[in-house]
Amino acid sequence: MSDVSDLALIESKMRGKTLLVYWYLLGSSSPRVGVREVQRSLGFSSPSVAAHHLNKLLDLGLVDKSTAGEYFLVEEVDVGILRFFTRLGRFLVPRYLFYSVLLTTMMIIYLIFCGWHGYIPNLFALIFSSIACVILWLETLKLWRQRPF
Repeated sequence: MSDVSDLALIESKMRGKTLLVYWYLLGSSSPRVGVREVQRSLGFSSPSVAAHHLNKLLDLGLVDKSTAGEYFLVEEVDVGILRFFTRLGRFLVPRYLFYSVLLTTMMIIYLIFCGWHGYIPNLFALIFSSIACVILWLETLKLWRQRPF
């Protein structure tokens, strides 16, 4: 589904509980999930709510249904909030997390090897890297709070 119009349609339909179900499928430890499993895991009021959202994903071509009635992912898309997350095994983590960890590690290594000697260039390096670290960590936390669950 690399077509721009298809992605726009998916993005318009993938909101609320449908996004929550898709997120659950992305992070599920099992490749196939049943309606009741989704309902219980996400706290939906009935299996029909879970089935409705799974069928929406089926209509969008993102999941398929086995003969046993279980659903499984057939395509991963980066739309909406999903654009800002990357898959690390079965976990979805904010993309900024990697930059935050990298820059913080670089700043710590700089302090360890170069130390603080009162030089003006050291001061500027620490100020700019500290500001960048704070901004990246704040953005990472902001994205983490915006995840569906």
